[in-house]
Amino acid sequence: MSRDAIMDASVGESRPAPGEGPGEAPAGRSRPGGSRELLSLALPLVVSQSFMTAQVFADTLLLARHDPLEMAASFPAMMWFWLPFGLLQATAGYVATFVAQYTGAGRPHRVGPAVWQGIHFAVVAGLLFLLMVPAAPGLIAWGGHTPALQALEVTYLRCLSFAALPMLVMSAINGFFSGRGQTWTVLGIEVVGTAVNIAGGLVLIGGRLGFPEWGIAGAGWSTVAGSWVSALVALALFLRPRYARAFRTLAGWRPERELSGRLLRFGLPAGSQVLSDVLVFHVFVQLVGRLGEAQAGATALTVRLNMVAFLPMLGMVQAVSILVGQRLGGERPDLAERSAYTGLRWVVGYMSLVAVAYLTIPGVMVSVFEGRDDPGRFAGVAELVPALLAMAAAYSVADGANMTFAFALRGAGDTRFVSVLTFLLAWPVMVVPTYLLVRSGGAIEWAWAFATAYILAMAACFTLRFRSGRWKAMRVIEAAASPDGRAP
Repeated sequence: MSRDAIMDASVGESRPAPGEGPGEAPAGRSRPGGSRELLSLALPLVVSQSFMTAQVFADTLLLARHDPLEMAASFPAMMWFWLPFGLLQATAGYVATFVAQYTGAGRPHRVGPAVWQGIHFAVVAGLLFLLMVPAAPGLIAWGGHTPALQALEVTYLRCLSFAALPMLVMSAINGFFSGRGQTWTVLGIEVVGTAVNIAGGLVLIGGRLGFPEWGIAGAGWSTVAGSWVSALVALALFLRPRYARAFRTLAGWRPERELSGRLLRFGLPAGSQVLSDVLVFHVFVQLVGRLGEAQAGATALTVRLNMVAFLPMLGMVQAVSILVGQRLGGERPDLAERSAYTGLRWVVGYMSLVAVAYLTIPGVMVSVFEGRDDPGRFAGVAELVPALLAMAAAYSVADGANMTFAFALRGAGDTRFVSVLTFLLAWPVMVVPTYLLVRSGGAIEWAWAFATAYILAMAACFTLRFRSGRWKAMRVIEAAASPDGRAP
């Protein structure tokens, strides 16, 4: 199969007709690097992330209405889960960059083996993740929250630990589909799992259809069930005969030391960036929680609202990363750059609308989560949230640039810079000032001001790195062999 055929099938790129300039397309056809091409790839990913948003929203809403304390407990437990899981998922999911660059280079026979290295990593990492079950009480105790809050946090964290293995396998296999531009399949996989998750939450949290009332444990086990269903569906699709023939998805199952080494060399820094990002926000949430239950609940609710808003745009920046990888594999860094700037315009425009909503209708957003059982407890939370949403509005636009350029750099393989920058900025700009603030008994608004400053600084640094152009010469795949069998 030729490189042109692969690229046409994977991305839908419009090739210039004779006499047309590079990157130009005839009227009515997609312009490489333009909005139509980006949106055709991104739309299923955006919708997929929207289903994840619906899942986060549904869990938050159901828990808030069942018991506001369970809603407050869910976020610190989720942060403890994501602390190691973010590292592992980003590493397994970095398969997508390998698939994208192999696809752009016209080397489909390397796609299947690359995905299998991610699956091997996912299984080992998922089994090791179960060590979180006995470790949960000690980890949760570090936060210093009230005994009632800690008991709920331990329950939720233990449940989520059983979802790690299927979620990691799904991340690796989704890289096979998304890296080739088959993003509607990714959407289908996510839809099935999300439907199982939400249905389980509706039944198990409040105890419906004859099931017992499990509360926060019901939310956790619903996540486990949805994750296993998604992983099994993804694996069944990956092993279909037509993929086995075209991409060696069956024959390429054996471990390859060199290929696995490259996945870890590029994927672990990408995962380390996620780990660092989750770690600093986890420490931030834990510190703010020491100011009181109302502050812990307000922070949890604000972050959840922010997740609901920006998760759809993760689909857009994932599409940017895929296009950057495919273009670099095809030796077209000019189109990679154009795709990134196209994505930037869409993401920043969307986040600007989010910021306006935060500033104009915070009360409406908060009121959705008000429960009927303990309105007095929720009132303390609701009083703090509008000021925190104002802080989130201040950094939302910059966060759009942050996400776009970070994912573009990841698509090229510039993962070490992304990881180191995240670590070096977070502690002096956000974590240490928040710690000193909590020690002195300061106001929660100042803690969120430090978080805002951190995100603004990240956006500025990623923008400068992207504009330097050093990423254009980077590749994660090995050089292709020449006809005589030697690397060029």
